[in-house]
Amino acid sequence: MLNWKKLGNVFNPLEVETQPWMEEYAQLPFPYVLDDNTVRVYFATRPKRGADLQYVSRSGFVDLDRFDLTKVKRIGENPLFDLGGPGTFDEFGSMTSCFVPVGDKIYGYYTGWSRLYTVPYTMAVGLAISEDGGTTFKKISEGPILGQTHKEPYLLSGPKIVRVEDTWHMWYLIGTKWLQHEGKYEPVYKFAHATSKDGINWDRDGIPVIPSKYEDECQVSFSIFRYKDKWNAVFAYRQPLDFRGGADGAYRLGYAWSDDLEEWHREDDKMKIDVSDEGWDSEMMAYPQVSEIDGKIYIFYCGNEFGRNGFGIAELIEE
Repeated sequence: MLNWKKLGNVFNPLEVETQPWMEEYAQLPFPYVLDDNTVRVYFATRPKRGADLQYVSRSGFVDLDRFDLTKVKRIGENPLFDLGGPGTFDEFGSMTSCFVPVGDKIYGYYTGWSRLYTVPYTMAVGLAISEDGGTTFKKISEGPILGQTHKEPYLLSGPKIVRVEDTWHMWYLIGTKWLQHEGKYEPVYKFAHATSKDGINWDRDGIPVIPSKYEDECQVSFSIFRYKDKWNAVFAYRQPLDFRGGADGAYRLGYAWSDDLEEWHREDDKMKIDVSDEGWDSEMMAYPQVSEIDGKIYIFYCGNEFGRNGFGIAELIEE
């Protein structure tokens, strides 16, 4: 069993003074140990809706005290990634996903958004690199490193990466279909697996790797970590429809384990954490990222309204 103790809502952009591009949301939190005193948490954020009632997603960070992860020391002043030009995959948004140290550089993987006509959007995966310790990032190209293929004709997003010896492993989302519901379209997406030798060029087949609990289940944020001599993954899942607000189909956290990173065994009942009785995470838990920091294992995650109220942390408690 994986038992967790919640430490609370650590950062809420609605309750502090932030830049205009960071007024709402702190989604997809990704902790990165920056130095001896600091854990930097990268996340996706948004300004207020525009006149067209559409959002533009940006990415930023906050620095936490390494010895007290509930204490915010600094809020980033500028967006991490530039938006793309007209017609590019990240014209309307860039959302953080995963950050990997590579020598003296940091590879920042992100999801780019582009608006469509029939369905509301599509997504692809981009890469930007930091050479100043993770404060600024420069995109390697105007195009994505993972885009649509004949096997993956819909959206791609949310890469999570681990390096094992000389192989990079990525778990990412592939759209499998769009469902029409109450006059609009909702996406269905699953986890797929890819490998690489350099973190840029990836071999992939678009085959879902985690069993679904029910038909058209949506899965997001496959976070890998070593624990009890095996590979473990915490992720979020939801119903494809009627998942907003306090609906029963809203995001919850699931669990799977593997001995070889290829075959995964899903056992959600071992994930001993759920929504709170009240407060910021009483309706959903989403976008988990598990990280080991100074010998302790934490989950960084979002709550109600898909992270509009920021992110919180829970600590793994020994069985």
